[in-house]
Formats: sequence, structure tokens, C-alpha cells
Amino acid sequence: MSTHPYLRAYLAGVFVPTLLLPVILTGFIVARLVIGVPFPIERIVVFPIALVPAGWGLWNMLWLASHQHTHLAVGLHGAILPALLAPSGALLAHCLGIVTFGAASLTAFNAISVPYALIAVGFCFGVAVYYLVWKYIIGFLNAVLSIA
Repeated sequence: MSTHPYLRAYLAGVFVPTLLLPVILTGFIVARLVIGVPFPIERIVVFPIALVPAGWGLWNMLWLASHQHTHLAVGLHGAILPALLAPSGALLAHCLGIVTFGAASLTAFNAISVPYALIAVGFCFGVAVYYLVWKYIIGFLNAVLSIA
């Protein structure tokens, strides 16, 4: 199967976030409507639903295009993606007025204050999760679709 390798790479890349985002959306809806979280958390869902699946697909296409030159493993390539998504998501949230940056913490919705140390730990955990997902799931899909 040698036709349309970039289309197959895009489809392999969007597979995981497309499956997970409805689950995350359900969690946000339950938190807002059932539990009664008092601030508009649905505003945070816009960025992941709109950009993350497309970003993963394009990132996998970039891996396919650059793999011959860089020989970078798909897991390491995937672990770089949070370093692009997290700052762009934070910038978008700041521009929309959802997040404000303080000296020692980030404040969301003028209600929740998260220290930067906790954000750094969460970011490191996210990089590890991305590495494992890209290595085992996206790598498997790339092999099944004959692009790896």
C-alpha cells in the first residue's frame, strides 16, 4: 500500500484524540451540569476539540516527512508535541481571558489558582503520557498502515 502515505499518517495521528475527546467532553459536561462547578469550564473545551486532533494528525505527517532525515523515533517525536500545544493553549486561554499569569501561580476563571510547580509536574507527566501513546499506539497504527 504505497498510495497516499500522508493521508494515512494524518488518519493514524487523529485516531487517539478523536476517541478521547468525547470522553473528556462528557466529564466537563457532568462537572458543569451535574456537580455544578460554578465557572464556565466549557470554555476550555474549545481548544482541544478544535485543534488537538488536527495537530496530532499534522504532527504525524511531519514525522513521516522528516523521518528519513532525522531518524527520530515516533515516541520521541510525539513527546515534543506537548511543548508546542501547552504554550499555544495557555496563550489562547490568556487571550480569551480564561487564564491570568501571576508571579507564583496561574489563575483560571478568576477562581482557581494553580502554582507553577504543579503545572511543571503536570507538564512532565503529560510529556511521558504523550511519549507512551505515540510510541505504542501511533507507532502501531503507522505500522499497520504501512507508513512506518
